[in-house]
Amino acid sequence: MSEPCIRTRNLGKSFGGKAVLEGLNLEVYPGDVVGLIGLNGAGKTTLLEALSGFSPATQGEVTVFGHPVLSPPEAVKRRIGYVPQTDELIPSLKAIDYLEVIASFYPKWDREKIDALARSWQIDLSARIRSMSVGQRQKVSLLGALGHQPDLLLLDEPVASLDPLARRQFLQELVDVTASGERAVILSSHIVSDIERLANRIWVLKDRRLYWSGECDSLKDSVVRIHYRSRERLTTLMDLPNVLHRHEEDGYTALVVQDWSESLHRQFRGIAGVALEIETLSLEEIFLELHR
Repeated sequence: MSEPCIRTRNLGKSFGGKAVLEGLNLEVYPGDVVGLIGLNGAGKTTLLEALSGFSPATQGEVTVFGHPVLSPPEAVKRRIGYVPQTDELIPSLKAIDYLEVIASFYPKWDREKIDALARSWQIDLSARIRSMSVGQRQKVSLLGALGHQPDLLLLDEPVASLDPLARRQFLQELVDVTASGERAVILSSHIVSDIERLANRIWVLKDRRLYWSGECDSLKDSVVRIHYRSRERLTTLMDLPNVLHRHEEDGYTALVVQDWSESLHRQFRGIAGVALEIETLSLEEIFLELHR
């Protein structure tokens, strides 16, 4: 297996003695598109800042391309692109001048690609950043992260201020960026449908810890809603330790079950002669069930 782009060991982060993240062990490899989801305040931005080195972890370690994130060689820094939730542009500059400043740090800057994206995204690069809308500024910030063709791209709510067309255009660009399987992306977004469309891996942050880390399809297979009708309370099913939620009314029962498997399905299929209807859930529905 190739070298991980990012590896953490027992990563923790505290502010004023209060833990925000605890015990995170993570790995990201070339070709991974990781969707980072969690409620507001779950620590998503804090995690991305720790992974980028902008906010050092208070516990454990983080390495990028085999080097400590706080002291990587210059060549490693050039392999990383980062878009924070709030842009850090220079308002007094024109967009084109800002991008030229960024380009001066990167030998691999792709001007042709950036010019093409600016036209496609309808960005007036001659405009001063202070005169731009929040959505236009976000697009410029994205150009600054994409122009040097990073091998690792960290994105914190990159489409929050984009209109639907711009959002779709950017998501398509992410598909193109990762098509070769040589780059990795970590994407935090409240738009869970975008995460489901793009990510092959999911991280769920909950209660300061990594509640789930794995393949997106595996998560969707493991959380299901079971429906059945029976006047008899099927104790074996109801007492499963991994029942997240249950609803019973007039002989109808619905259970949301985590860690569901085909073997469990076979085990309960014939209970009391009751047919079980297994409903698969979208990633957004699973997210809501995990946080009810």
